[in-house]
Amino acid sequence: MAGIYIHIPFCKQRCRYCAFYSCTRGNMQERYVAALCRELEERRSYIKGIIETIYIGGGTPSTLPHSLLDRIFGTIYKCYPICENPEVTMECNPDDLTDEYLAGLRRLPINRLSMGVQSFDDNILKILGRRHTALRAREAVENARLAGFGNISIDLMFALPTSTRESWLSDLETAIALRPNHISAYNLTYEEDTPFFTALQKGNITPLSEEENIEQFEMLVGRLTAEGYRHYEISNFAQPGCESRHNSSYWHDVPYIGCGASAHSYNGKKRSWNIADIEEYIKGIETGAPHFEIEHLSENERYNDAIVTRLRTADGLPLEWFREKFNKKLYDYMCRNIAPHIAGGTLQERDGSVSLTREGIFISDSIMRDLIYIE
Repeated sequence: MAGIYIHIPFCKQRCRYCAFYSCTRGNMQERYVAALCRELEERRSYIKGIIETIYIGGGTPSTLPHSLLDRIFGTIYKCYPICENPEVTMECNPDDLTDEYLAGLRRLPINRLSMGVQSFDDNILKILGRRHTALRAREAVENARLAGFGNISIDLMFALPTSTRESWLSDLETAIALRPNHISAYNLTYEEDTPFFTALQKGNITPLSEEENIEQFEMLVGRLTAEGYRHYEISNFAQPGCESRHNSSYWHDVPYIGCGASAHSYNGKKRSWNIADIEEYIKGIETGAPHFEIEHLSENERYNDAIVTRLRTADGLPLEWFREKFNKKLYDYMCRNIAPHIAGGTLQERDGSVSLTREGIFISDSIMRDLIYIE
């Protein structure tokens, strides 16, 4: 089992909170896709195994025309062994999803759409720098379903500037009424080199208090689980059977190849990542001297990665897997540091795995720090 991640860095405009690598240089799309396809061809031996998930993220992949998306998929299916029923996800901005564009996507292998909604409040959308409206977001979900997409995910954000208990509850109720198959909900963080961070430093934004953050997260978990969504990862909720197979592979040590500017790859022993610069990325591919960095992972680093990723999930830490995967010192260290959290009610052991309790979710970062091994 393995996955492919494709990074499409183009956006029509930059959101004020976003720290992912992106640009507004749409005139470079054809040259970029040519380089991307060449990278896919040249790195086909990076990972072994059948490809079960493909994820096209960004940036805003829905800024690409169907012809360029078709070229990307043509290269993937030519160069990689694809399973019979892969999960193929594409991130979209609701504003791009016209009936014509959706019809074109249906002719491609895409079978899952992930829409960056963030909020159903027009005032908040303006503050975030989003280009769609609340009405357009609702229409996009409904139209995608009418176009034949049976697996739709939406992204929401909470603890936003000016958001209140009432506005967040309204967002949740609107999302629930649309019945998406999957909802990802992220706590706003103020990342360096973003307009939001600059505004925060200047005192032009007042962040919500920790108590307000916790209250909105509790509302999120309470409402979505009451509606039948499974809280299978700290920030992710799914109708039964609609969990993201691609994102789950990141949390369960599955190898993946990432192509495109800033994309990361992992083959079980090392990580690599491409340069976060579209011109340098293209130039490197075209000249046969790609710009990327490699990190060879020690056993301790792989253990720490497993703690951070797996503890985020409802599946938790499979004890037998850790015992077989890592040396006795690391396994004993983990078990020793798990014990007080089980006694305190923030971790639970069930069916051979240790996972966060509802109380533990709120202090998950602290629990992870206790389990991470530092030499």
